[in-house]
Amino acid sequence: MELIHTCYRVAEIERSVVFYSALGLEEVGRMDIGDEAVNVFMGLPGDGPRLELTWNRGRTEPYEIGDGYGHVAVTAADLDATLAALGERGIEPERPPYSLREGGTRICFVRDPDGYRIELIERA
Repeated sequence: MELIHTCYRVAEIERSVVFYSALGLEEVGRMDIGDEAVNVFMGLPGDGPRLELTWNRGRTEPYEIGDGYGHVAVTAADLDATLAALGERGIEPERPPYSLREGGTRICFVRDPDGYRIELIERA
């Protein structure tokens, strides 16, 4: 077995594609599901589709994320530069970067347009 992707249901597909593109993912596929939905597959360059964004046509109410969802994590070579670039696009961290322990890896969280948390982890 192999874990191939995670799916989120989103309120506005293009808004979500712009957000995840700002994180460094690229659109690697798009598929209409009849008249009901559109799936957009996003992935890191050279890695293939890892995130499926599903937009259900005609849905007007937001999705409930639920209390079981935690976050998705991605790495950043330079967390400060990544946050500066995201800030230029209006994406702000929940709080400034921090480490869980003295000398540990720096992390911070951002939220996508639908409220899903994304953890940014600075590579050592």
